[in-house]
Amino acid sequence: MTYLLAGVLVCVILGVLSFGSVLKHLLSMLLSLEFLVLMIFLLIVLHFYILSEGTYVAIIFLIFSVCEGALGLTMLVSMARSFGGDYISSLSLAA
Repeated sequence: MTYLLAGVLVCVILGVLSFGSVLKHLLSMLLSLEFLVLMIFLLIVLHFYILSEGTYVAIIFLIFSVCEGALGLTMLVSMARSFGGDYISSLSLAA
């Protein structure tokens, strides 16, 4: 069990590093953010499995992560229609 927990913690650290390193495309940022959310969800599930308690917190976290993913994809589609791509550098607040 400790090897699994250590593996998930390493994946969380790699997810944070990948989220911080891909700042050019919004799609890459969303993909690394979803990976990070999935690893945090696995960490929560492992925590509740070790303690043998209810997993209501994990289900609520999963609901919020699905809403976050849908909002991110909506922003990606909106940005692609407005600016013609998912480049972060092409964003401009001036009209």
